[in-house]
Amino acid sequence: MADPNKIGVALLSFAHVHADGYAQQAASIPDLEIVAIWDEDPQRGRDKAEQRGVPFYEDLNAVLALEEVQGVICSAPTSMHREILIAAAQAGKHIFTEKSLTITIEDATDVMRAVEDAGIKFMISLPSRVRPEILFAKQVLNDGLLGQVTTMRARIAHMAALDHWFHDGSAWFADEKQSGGGAFFDLGCHRVDVMRWFLGEPVTVVAVKQNTTEVYDIDDNMAAIVRFRSGALGILDVSWVHRHGPNPLEIYGTEGFLSIDASPNGPRIQLQSNRVNAGHMEGYIIPTKLPQALPSLMDQWVSAIKDNTSCTVNIYDAWALVQMLDNCYKAAREGREIQF
Repeated sequence: MADPNKIGVALLSFAHVHADGYAQQAASIPDLEIVAIWDEDPQRGRDKAEQRGVPFYEDLNAVLALEEVQGVICSAPTSMHREILIAAAQAGKHIFTEKSLTITIEDATDVMRAVEDAGIKFMISLPSRVRPEILFAKQVLNDGLLGQVTTMRARIAHMAALDHWFHDGSAWFADEKQSGGGAFFDLGCHRVDVMRWFLGEPVTVVAVKQNTTEVYDIDDNMAAIVRFRSGALGILDVSWVHRHGPNPLEIYGTEGFLSIDASPNGPRIQLQSNRVNAGHMEGYIIPTKLPQALPSLMDQWVSAIKDNTSCTVNIYDAWALVQMLDNCYKAAREGREIQF
C-alpha cells in the first residue's frame, strides 16, 4: 500500500547506465516512494522490481493509469522517449527523464507541447547546471567580466570506445537508431547544454564526425563549430577515444578569459579580467570561494511537485539541447553549414 504522504513514482526502464543511480537516489528522498516498475525488457524489469519489492508491469499504460503514480523517472533508450514521455504527460504524471529528451527536433517539439499542455513538473538530467564551477562561470558572464564573448571552447571525453564499454543491456548506446548518435549525442549533451545556456541562441553550425576505432558503428570522435546570434563562436569537441588529458572549458572575451578543468583537488578555475580590480596584482585570479552547489535536479523536481517551486532546467532547455544536437549531426552528415 502506497504511503499517501509521499509522492509515488514509477521507474520506467533500466536501459540507461544511470538508471540504478536514479533508483537509488529516488529511494533515498524521504518525500518519494517507488511504487511501480515498467521495462521494455520484461525480465530485467521483473528482476529490478523483485530487488526493490515493488510490482512490475508489462503494460506501460497500466502503470500510467495507477492513481498512486504521481511521477515517472524515465531511463529508457532515447528512441522510446517520445512515446513514453507524451503518454506520461497526457496521463498527468510529472516527469524526470534522462537526456537527451528525444532524437529529433520534431519529436522534441511534440514532447514539449505535451508537457506544456499537461501543466506537469518536468526535469531532465543535466547535472552540470547545479555545479559550483559552472554557476561561477555563469555569474562571470552575467557580470560582464569577460566583456563581449568571442569564443567558447568545450571538450568532454572518455575512453568508452577504447575500452568497449557498451555491450549486453547497454549495447543500444552504440545503435544510432536507438540512441540518436554516439559520443557527441550521449556524452556531448553536458557541454552542448552549458554552451547554449552561456551563449544564447545559435545561428549556424558546421561539424565533422568520425569513427576512429570502428569498435562501434557510430561516431566516437566529433567536433562542431557553432556561430551564435551574439557573434560568439562555440567549439565543441567530444570523444570516446580519450585515454589521458584534460577536458577543459574555456571562454574568451574582449576583456578577459575564464578556464575550468578538473584536478585531483576539485575543479581548477582561472580568471583573468580587465574588469576585476586586484590592486597592484596582475595576471590570473584563482577563485577559492565559489557559489554553493544547487540542490540536485531530482530534489528540485520533488520540490516543484510538492511546493510549486521553480527548477534550474525546464522543458525549453531540453528542447533547445535537441535542436543543437540534431543540427550538429545534420551538418556532419551532409557536410555543409546548417542554419538553425
